[in-house]
Amino acid sequence: MSDLIEELRWRGLVAQHTDEESLSAAFEDGPVTFYCGFDPTAPSLHHGHLVQLILMRHLQNAGHRPLALVGGATGLIGDPRDVGERSMNDTEGGVVRANRLRSQIERFLDFEAEDNPARMVNNLDWTADVSAIGLLRDIGKYFRLGTMLSKDVVARRLKSDEGISYTEFSYQILQANDFLQLLRRYGCTLQTGGNDQWGNLIGGMELIRKVEGKNVHVLTTPVITKADGTKFGKSEGGAIWLDPKMMSPYDFYQFWLQTADEDVVRMLKAFTFLPREEIEALEVATVEQPHARAAQKALAAEVTRFVHGEDELARVMAATDALWGRGDLWEVDAATLASAIQDLPKTTVVPGETTVLDALVGSSLESGRQAALRTVKGNGLSINNVKVTDPDHVLGEEDLLAGGVVLLRKGRKTLAAGLVEN
Repeated sequence: MSDLIEELRWRGLVAQHTDEESLSAAFEDGPVTFYCGFDPTAPSLHHGHLVQLILMRHLQNAGHRPLALVGGATGLIGDPRDVGERSMNDTEGGVVRANRLRSQIERFLDFEAEDNPARMVNNLDWTADVSAIGLLRDIGKYFRLGTMLSKDVVARRLKSDEGISYTEFSYQILQANDFLQLLRRYGCTLQTGGNDQWGNLIGGMELIRKVEGKNVHVLTTPVITKADGTKFGKSEGGAIWLDPKMMSPYDFYQFWLQTADEDVVRMLKAFTFLPREEIEALEVATVEQPHARAAQKALAAEVTRFVHGEDELARVMAATDALWGRGDLWEVDAATLASAIQDLPKTTVVPGETTVLDALVGSSLESGRQAALRTVKGNGLSINNVKVTDPDHVLGEEDLLAGGVVLLRKGRKTLAAGLVEN
């Protein structure tokens, strides 16, 4: 067995493969050209796609050649879902999303590598001009209806009230043809993807065997789950998007920082490139010093660095420290600060009029002015991490952080924000 497959399995990145012995031999003989497809059915990639990109980067780091396929054609159809027909993108919207996807993917793979640079491809290039007759005669004849109907998602949809359209049903043919075309054009012999795509991936392998008489490979990643068996990767706002416009780098960092102790080691293995000995050391630290949350901090830092870059990581770590009194709030930019306070209780502040007592009561940090007065006189209030003991202190322009924000702290851990109305 190849060291590469063993490493991927240790990281929890291997669910199924078609022939481990043959694939191991191919890796040893390498380099192997491989591909993974990404359909532009959403405005952004999310953490599920991140698993695939990380697998691709592991393979590239091992010397193999990645093809990142943007589904300009398949994205216009949509892979069948368990429930309900997808809303189809119009052609123009599909192109916009495909281009956005391309720009995102480019951040995760090395397109400048001397020996094995990544390459971006779009299945619209070989699909757009195919006629219906050509598709049915040249590709469709190799697919057996019984096999297509037996696919799990197809079978479930057939049993549902809405059934499944021929459009979505035909998706598996288009995806299979992608593998065939990439074999012919680039010598691609391995397709990777999520385990929920196993049936589609196998379809491409079988098509190549029938048409070209060649054996190729499929390797899938598992669905990443938490210790309780539920899916990993949902926030209160929904998916863990990789686009900073859809999920701020600060919120992204905080999501990973909140990973439970029982999950954090598995996430370090799957979502980072930290070496085995470092992850094992963090595992020990989690058991012996769980309060330090060293593993969570390492996980949040590594994933944020990979997705958003070193500069954004520095910003969100500075904001995190500043929010909890360990850094300079005045150095935090408006966008990051807005993300940091979005879940805090808030009140409106009028510079030159609002007192600290008004702010405490208005933000619900205190239930009334007498309680607020006791907090201030008891040295329990900080404004922008600076103690305030004068209950008559009026918040002024000099108290406004970036974006017109005032950070209120009661005691050590209870936070709220004052905002200037625009």
